[in-house]
Amino acid sequence: MGFDKSMAQSFGPAADLYDSIRPTYPAEAVAWMTDGKAVDAVDLGAGTGLLTRALVAQGHRVTAVEPDDLMRTKLVSATEGIAAALSGSAEAIPVPDASADLVTGGQSFHWFDRDKAMPEIRRVLRPGGVLAPVWNVRDESTGWVGALTEAIGNSQGEKDALAATAPGYFGDLFGEVEYRVFRHEWPIDRAGVLRLVQSRSYYLTADAAGKARIEAVVGDVLGSHPDLEGRESFAMPYDTYVFRVRPV
Repeated sequence: MGFDKSMAQSFGPAADLYDSIRPTYPAEAVAWMTDGKAVDAVDLGAGTGLLTRALVAQGHRVTAVEPDDLMRTKLVSATEGIAAALSGSAEAIPVPDASADLVTGGQSFHWFDRDKAMPEIRRVLRPGGVLAPVWNVRDESTGWVGALTEAIGNSQGEKDALAATAPGYFGDLFGEVEYRVFRHEWPIDRAGVLRLVQSRSYYLTADAAGKARIEAVVGDVLGSHPDLEGRESFAMPYDTYVFRVRPV
């Protein structure tokens, strides 16, 4: 599918950092996945449970599936009220056929091998069930955020959130795509921006020199952009892309 497997598997050693600095998802975006109805949900690539906890908070019965042991351990310690936390992947989902009304993934769908994952997702969904991946995408129309993206580039997730709006992204096992975009602002400070970047796969998989270069360009944006002059705390603006597709 064109992704770097080492990048997909890079997050475990940074599980604590990931859980503490990555943004959660707007409640209204999570509610839109099922029109506010509580359902049986499977959260694929659940990571440390950022989306899992948002689903539980809205009354869903959530089975979290995460292949990385360190990420899953953090999920279990940080998350109350889940039905189960299972070792597994989107390509081999460890739940029975037709056992879920909702399958989702927060900031994870772009890591899936879609040729293998889409038949598996279809297998576990009940009739009328919904696949609902979600991505937080930085709002680059904000001056300093655009400068940051110019300096460090876009992540694969940010690219896929836009690609998923096009016909055909979810393949021929699923029907027409519905999506909505929700505004989301995440409070952060200068140190937090650097920690956020340090939780990204492109940083985690870089060598020492590469990490130093990334830290330097982030520091330059934070230290020189006029939007941030004299400010220690501010907000990282996101557009949260939520999709709904149903099996055909």
